Amino acid sequence: MELGVFTFGDIHRDPVSGVRVSPEQNTQDLLERARLADQVGLQYFGVGEHHRADYSVTSPATVLAAVAAQTRQIKVGSAVTVLSTEDPVRVFQQFATIDLISQGRAELTAGRGSFIESYPLFGARLEDYDALYEEKLGLLLQLNAQERVTWTGRFRAGLDDALILPRPFPAADDTRELDIWIATGGTPNSSVRAATLGLNVMYALLGGSVRNFERHAALYRQTAVEHGHGDAPLKVGVSAPGLVLADGASGKGRAKDVFRPYWLDTMRRISAERGFPTPSGVSYNMESAPGGALFVGNPEQVAEKILRMHGHMQHDRQIFQLDLSSVPQRTVLEAIELLGTEVLPRVQMELASAGGKTADGRGWEKGR
Repeated sequence: MELGVFTFGDIHRDPVSGVRVSPEQNTQDLLERARLADQVGLQYFGVGEHHRADYSVTSPATVLAAVAAQTRQIKVGSAVTVLSTEDPVRVFQQFATIDLISQGRAELTAGRGSFIESYPLFGARLEDYDALYEEKLGLLLQLNAQERVTWTGRFRAGLDDALILPRPFPAADDTRELDIWIATGGTPNSSVRAATLGLNVMYALLGGSVRNFERHAALYRQTAVEHGHGDAPLKVGVSAPGLVLADGASGKGRAKDVFRPYWLDTMRRISAERGFPTPSGVSYNMESAPGGALFVGNPEQVAEKILRMHGHMQHDRQIFQLDLSSVPQRTVLEAIELLGTEVLPRVQMELASAGGKTADGRGWEKGR
């Protein structure tokens, strides 16, 4: 099991202190987080993409190149690349370069994004939402597989025996390909697409019961077998908001108390934009309960919840968004350190002691 963190460079006004961190300070904060995550043994650091005034990162590849140069072991990747409004050739070149800088630690997670600002910004039409993604993902995979590419499509100029350079860092078997994942909020079609293509999948837990995603993971694995990928080392990942903090002197749930105003601020804003029901303290309590999608608590509680989810999904990686609505840097750093030094060892020890089985005693073998 791998654990990691991801960020969109949230620079909303802090709902507790009223402070708003500048984009320049937030960029330095992200690099500090990445260095610490690497030092404490976390396995993944992700950077997402938004084109809004309340997020500092519009170019994940640029930030990830800086992260790659300042770290030694941790995998670095997009969370996500909004492929529908990108040029796949340029995306491949950027991440192949990051892979060279990091000596094989770069990953690319392709998705559609949770906002639509990039569509008018880059001249894409929302009416082409599905077709754009399908075509650009197909081209990206061809670029990854072949050094010379001939290709035609609807949304960019064709390629005629084009030489695609640089190639990624050579793997142990001397292949030069990027590690590409598919991101999804949990639609069956996305699970089927990733499995059919033989790609890793990353599920975004945005709310509700963690068990809601059990059927998606099962569909993904079943489809992979049906399309001849049952023996492939495919991975299932989960991303979720959360915060892990040591309990205070009173012994009460410090993390839950600290995270509450930040989660409520983010979810109320998103709900207002999208016409969802307004969340409340009751909503927060439900989401942060053992069966909910928020991973908030002390190290033991968060580890137990990860293991409980593993019992349902048998996932290979879990990553956390710690900085909703600008959770202060010192708090984010504390959470990163605890994830690496206390949560990760607890999870790995429990899974090892279960003899390769999940927390509820079940096992999963690829291809079955």
